[in-house]
Amino acid sequence: MTFKEYVSEHIVSVLLRLTGLIAVCLFLLSTGTVPGVLILIIIAWLLGMTIVQITVYYKLHCHLHELQTVWNGLDKKYLFAECAPKPQGIYERQLFDMFRRSSRTMVDAVSAAQAAQRDYREYVESWVHEIKAPITAAQLICSTAAPETRRKLLPELAQIENHVERALYYARAESPDRDFVIRNTSLTDIATQALEHHRALLIQSGVCVETDGLDCAVYTDEKWAAFLLGQLLQNAVRYKGEAPLIKLSARMLGQQAQLTVSDNGIGIPAHELCRIFDRGFTGSNGRSRSGATGMGLYICRKLADFLQIQMTVHAVEGKGTCFLLTFPSKQNLSKL
Repeated sequence: MTFKEYVSEHIVSVLLRLTGLIAVCLFLLSTGTVPGVLILIIIAWLLGMTIVQITVYYKLHCHLHELQTVWNGLDKKYLFAECAPKPQGIYERQLFDMFRRSSRTMVDAVSAAQAAQRDYREYVESWVHEIKAPITAAQLICSTAAPETRRKLLPELAQIENHVERALYYARAESPDRDFVIRNTSLTDIATQALEHHRALLIQSGVCVETDGLDCAVYTDEKWAAFLLGQLLQNAVRYKGEAPLIKLSARMLGQQAQLTVSDNGIGIPAHELCRIFDRGFTGSNGRSRSGATGMGLYICRKLADFLQIQMTVHAVEGKGTCFLLTFPSKQNLSKL
């Protein structure tokens, strides 16, 4: 708050005091008071009022600066009322007390919401682990079924398993540090894990996969990175074109490794590229094909941000899509 702002806020009070001073001076002048005395009274009054206003402004300014310092030092801004120093005046103390009680109510509500969210996330994780048992049992039953029945059921069970896995990673994406191990691994191992997990889907869809130069070492969480790559593979299969082909290649960019995942599918309209990572966005391609939820790339972006993997996409409608995953160098691991 500047002094000009302070004066403009108290201009009415200042004008009333000046009006009072003028009225007193006219009264004294009418009673025969010497003009020289009136001048001294006016000077003394103006000087006193100026000193008082400057003093009040200085105290308010220092108090606001102290409050701003407390505010800047807080990570959780809603705790400001609990940490701010109490004001001196009775009116301000009572007003501040009401704000503090209101803040405590909000903190309680936030804590309750966080607890409910945590309980729900733990329930989802527990449900995912429990549902995997009947899925595995169904897959074993299918292995003894007739070939035609097995051919029809196994891909559907694989899709169910993929959706269940996506739900698990979505729940964990809110607090990925709970299940997070950084180590030196190879892009070959990550790609092999992702391709093996989605082998049935790739074969069933008639998609060919080519790999090149994946022997690059990266520092990341192998399981999370394989899930991220698996989501890109699923997208490439869902939006495949004629003679579908997925290419996985890697190269070194200084101390960083960049994984390229490209396909020759139907691509993405240019005006939709900026929204493909938004939660629930399916786009025109997703609406034209069943099974799209708009959650796969959203989860991928959240995981990539946490792993500090720079994720960019290039696409041409009708020609294909290319995702670039740039893994962080070892020197940047201290930030994770």
